[in-house]
Amino acid sequence: MMDTSSLCFTQLLGQEKAKRLLRRSLAAGRIPHAYIFKGPEGVGKKMFARGVAAALNCRDVNVVGACGLCSSCKKFRTLNHPDFMVVRPEKGVIKIDQIRRLTRELSYPPYESALRVVVIEDVQAMRREAANSLLKTLEEPPENNLLILTAEASQEILPTLTSRCQVIPFSQLSIDDTTTILVSRGMDRETAVLLARLAEGSPGRALLFQKTDMIVLWRKIVAFLSDPAIDADRDVGLLLSHAENMAALKDELPALLGLLKIWVRDLLMGEERQNAVVPLLKKWNASELLARLQALDRAGRELARNCNRNLICEVLLFKLQ
Repeated sequence: MMDTSSLCFTQLLGQEKAKRLLRRSLAAGRIPHAYIFKGPEGVGKKMFARGVAAALNCRDVNVVGACGLCSSCKKFRTLNHPDFMVVRPEKGVIKIDQIRRLTRELSYPPYESALRVVVIEDVQAMRREAANSLLKTLEEPPENNLLILTAEASQEILPTLTSRCQVIPFSQLSIDDTTTILVSRGMDRETAVLLARLAEGSPGRALLFQKTDMIVLWRKIVAFLSDPAIDADRDVGLLLSHAENMAALKDELPALLGLLKIWVRDLLMGEERQNAVVPLLKKWNASELLARLQALDRAGRELARNCNRNLICEVLLFKLQ
């Protein structure tokens, strides 16, 4: 991942295979008319696309990448380069009108660079008629233009689009690299490690999790479950209040269950990593911890079947407590 102060794709963390393939193409001057960056969500595909665009338009001919200092790089840093375009889904969909506008723009030469770079994000969100319109452009690519499509690997896209692009594969990042990226974005290291594990090597997903109230609620629930002074019968009101707050997370509830599973699993493995955040005051043996993992798995399955969220959370907290 990168910020606006670092433009070169070679400086981004992880994705060594993608770096190697792209560096080789740029060094040899063999640039296809279209790439497709394909991989999991939130692993840096869009930032790499911008980094490649900056490298291709950099005025310094002595570097394979972006110098960050020339007039072109300065425009990329401020997101104000006239020969860099981005097409994004509108309300979750890329429509044919967007592709038609793009086609008209591509009929004109670049404004100031030898090559215009167009990034079409999340092509899996493209409607079929829009994909067919784009296909015509890929079959007869206009000169002095490079199209970079980004696609989530788990989503289906038209095979005809993929067949007309050079595919650059992206993968999940390591937990260490993900943590480093999150810390560079201002996240405290304890939370960064936790979210890096939950997001399974996707900094983008981890940053989305951070924007919710999930981490704060997770800490409150762990503190509640760990407190030996809590009595299940006497403090049932507090338990129900936590369950209500859990259910209110809606789409983020599965991620919260994932955090709780990480916490319990670490306790089972003797890796009490969360003790710096919430000290564990209760002592559970291995069979008790396994029962709690099973309860979390069961809650996740019930949630997937669209059972009542409030009831799921209430039953779960009774079993965990």
